[in-house]
Amino acid sequence: MFDRFNIVPRWIIFALDLCCSAAALFFAYLLLNSFTYAAISSADFSRKLLVVLVVSAAVFFRLKMFAGIVRYTSALDSIRILLSVLHCLTILFLLNTILIAFNRIPLLSNSLLVAYGLMNFLLLITYRSMVKLFFLYVKNMKTTRKQTIIYGAGDLGIAAKRTLDHDHNSINMVVGFIDDNPQKVGKIIDGVRIYRTDYLKRLIAQGKVDELIISTHNIPVDKKAAIVDICLEHDIKVLTMPPVHRLINGEIRPDQIQKLRIEDLLEREPIQIDNQSIRQQLSGKRILVTGAAGSIGSEIARQLGKYGPQLIILTDQAETPLHDLQLELEDVQKNQVYHAFIGDIRDKERMEALFRTFKPHYVYHAAAYKHVPMMENHPVEAVRTNIMGTQLLAQLAVAYGVEKFVMISTDKAVNPTNVMGASKRIAEIYVQTYFNHLAQQSRGSGKSYTRFITTRFGNVLGSNGSVIPRFKAQIEKGGPVTVTHPEITRYFMTIPEACQLVLEAGSMGKGGEIYVFDMGKSVKIAELAKKMIKLSGFSPNKDINIEYTGLRPGEKLYEELLNDLENTLPTHHHKIMIAQVREYDFEQVETEVNQLIKKAKDQNQREIVLKMKQLVPEFKSNNSIYEELDETRQKNIAI
Repeated sequence: MFDRFNIVPRWIIFALDLCCSAAALFFAYLLLNSFTYAAISSADFSRKLLVVLVVSAAVFFRLKMFAGIVRYTSALDSIRILLSVLHCLTILFLLNTILIAFNRIPLLSNSLLVAYGLMNFLLLITYRSMVKLFFLYVKNMKTTRKQTIIYGAGDLGIAAKRTLDHDHNSINMVVGFIDDNPQKVGKIIDGVRIYRTDYLKRLIAQGKVDELIISTHNIPVDKKAAIVDICLEHDIKVLTMPPVHRLINGEIRPDQIQKLRIEDLLEREPIQIDNQSIRQQLSGKRILVTGAAGSIGSEIARQLGKYGPQLIILTDQAETPLHDLQLELEDVQKNQVYHAFIGDIRDKERMEALFRTFKPHYVYHAAAYKHVPMMENHPVEAVRTNIMGTQLLAQLAVAYGVEKFVMISTDKAVNPTNVMGASKRIAEIYVQTYFNHLAQQSRGSGKSYTRFITTRFGNVLGSNGSVIPRFKAQIEKGGPVTVTHPEITRYFMTIPEACQLVLEAGSMGKGGEIYVFDMGKSVKIAELAKKMIKLSGFSPNKDINIEYTGLRPGEKLYEELLNDLENTLPTHHHKIMIAQVREYDFEQVETEVNQLIKKAKDQNQREIVLKMKQLVPEFKSNNSIYEELDETRQKNIAI
């Protein structure tokens, strides 16, 4: 009933405030007359009351005392009340001063003024606080209320509590804070105690927690994951809040307190990169980003804008996403020049026009086909885009004097079990041997040449077509959530982190390196699915089923960042290593790559894959129609 209690008109609040002023004057009179009512002169009191009400009405109207909603009274309202009372006292004091100057009796004695001011402030605050507490009490009387703990007793956590208290659609009742700061532990905020972090388990055991809101963003990732695991184990819903910079005017809306995302748990500690070195190399340069409309390409473009390049050329064949990206970047980084160039990296004439027109100094090559099952069914396109497109861009980079060419590769290029991974490995081999060939040709001549650098990493969180958006969509539909195999694992990295490391590796690279990133611990996809279901407020295999569909064509259980014949060398950045890979002869590689591209034109998929296996001997198909080619090769070797 009280949830639907309408906000009272402003004139009623105005009238109540004037009533408080009248009552304050009356109690001040009683106080100064030792609470003897008979000693108060009705005529004298009436004259003083009339003046006080006129002054109070003028001040309250001018300072809009009636504008606030009483049930949401805050500290700011208290300050406004104090200022109003002080204004009233100041005006009354000036009136007294004027009367004394003209040898008249002052309207109110100084002692009465002080007593009136104190009483007025007390009454105005008290009735507002009582209304606020009444509505809070009524809200907490709901039978379906959820006992909520807030992690972090800082400004954001306090704001979250007050937001929940004021939202009458919310069924949350904040029963405590937990905080890592020992100076805050044991203190009380708005009637709610602050506990130490390790006390959370005891609160859960006592049945005092239904939901946990994480309001701090300074918590270490490992600690956050441990706390969330405890909550999910006991079916406690976990919510989170946006960073302060994403709040409008520093205020929190109830809808901004949202479910924790799985990405928040898979994040790692922030990385440190040498921004100054990157800036020195990129400042004032023209930079080309291929595949700019994709997940990695677009994030690279976003981060490049921080280093002051002369021009960033965004190329992709996807018209609408490319247009949207350009508008976004121009809106966020208004002083940076961007140019969207629609084109296919397999189109020689179009790409040559791009290089001829803009003559880029740096190329970040992120354009590729990356979906394993799709490329398993369409090896022609894997060869044409991932290999032929890379070859064309590499040749144009050399022809037009590009300083550095950074290629984005994948962990699926290591011991590939699918066409996509093999195509990326062949592209790696091509650019690396091409660089070695250029270095040999330029040895002793002092001529500059293009530095080819490869970066290799695993899955990125939230990329187009990745497992996490798919799981989210399946959960929203009510399931089932499909996992290919109970034991399948993958490495994960956030898109911004991956792109930061790409820029760092590109700046440190001298040419010919294959940089491998520290991907952290591999994650079991089945456990990932269970955790996502729990974070959504459901129970795995009860509310939402998990179904195992079997490995897809070309898919393997475990991803690798190095094959058995490769080792790594450290760099100055602890998360970036250099893979020591086998060396190839460039002329032989180019001949075989050209033969492979020619086979792609003939559209003979079997011959294409067979040629790829010859180029990459460690390429052994898994769960694929091309497994028979491996069996044939083994028989031929045995013979």
